[in-house]
Amino acid sequence: MAHKQTAGRDNLGELAPTFAALNDDVLFGQVWSREGQMPARQRSLITCASLMSQGLFPQLEAHLRIAKANGVAKQELVETFTQLAFYAGWPKAWSAFGLLKDIYADVPDDTPDAGLFPLGSPADGPNFTGHAWLHMLTGPDNPLSAGNVTFAAGCYNRWHTHPAGQLLLVTAGHGWEQQQGKPARELHAGDVVECPAGVQHWHGAAQDSTLTHVAVTPETWSSAPPVCSTGTVPRRIPRSPTWP
Repeated sequence: MAHKQTAGRDNLGELAPTFAALNDDVLFGQVWSREGQMPARQRSLITCASLMSQGLFPQLEAHLRIAKANGVAKQELVETFTQLAFYAGWPKAWSAFGLLKDIYADVPDDTPDAGLFPLGSPADGPNFTGHAWLHMLTGPDNPLSAGNVTFAAGCYNRWHTHPAGQLLLVTAGHGWEQQQGKPARELHAGDVVECPAGVQHWHGAAQDSTLTHVAVTPETWSSAPPVCSTGTVPRRIPRSPTWP
C-alpha cells in the first residue's frame, strides 16, 4: 500500500504488541505491499468480498475506506455485494450496503469505473463527443506516452491518427473501436488494440457502459500531436442496441 499502516500499534500496541506488529509489518507491510503480484485495488476488492461473506462488518467498514482510497469504484462494490448476497446471505448484503452507502456518500452513483488506475482529470474537448477523463501514467518528457483514459457512456473520440501508432489496453467497461477500412470492433476488459502509424481510427464507450483503456503512444522526432477530424462516426457502422 502507498502509506505505512499503523492501525495495529495504534489500537493494540500495548495490549498485544506481537499481534500489532504482525498486522502492520507482515499483513500490510509485506503482503499488501506486493503490488507487483497483485494491485492494492484488487486486493481491496477481494478483502471486502471476504469480510462481507463472513459477516465481519467492523472490519468491512475499515476496509471499505481502504478500498475507496485504493480506487475501487462504488459500482464494483455494489455488483460484488449483490452477487454475494445469493451465496453468503441476504442480511449480510443489507448490512454491507449500509456501510457502502455511508462511506461512498460523496461519490456520485454515475462515477465511471477507471479500471486499474485513478480516474484523473476531465479531458472534455472538441475531439470527444461527451465526457472523458485522463490520468497520465508517464511524465511529460517520457518518449513513450501512457495515459489511463475513461469514456462516459456513449462518449467516443473522433477519427484521428497517431504518427507513430498507438496501443490500447482495455481495462474496464464495454465499447467500440474502428480503424479506417475495417469494420467496427467491440471491446471488453482484456482486449488489446494495435493501431498502425498514420491509420485513422476512433474508439469509445458503448451507449450503456463506460469504457477505460490505457493508451500507449510512442513519440518520434517527427511526430506531431494526434490529428483529429471534425467529422462524426459515419452512419455506415453497424449499430447495435448498445452503441449510439
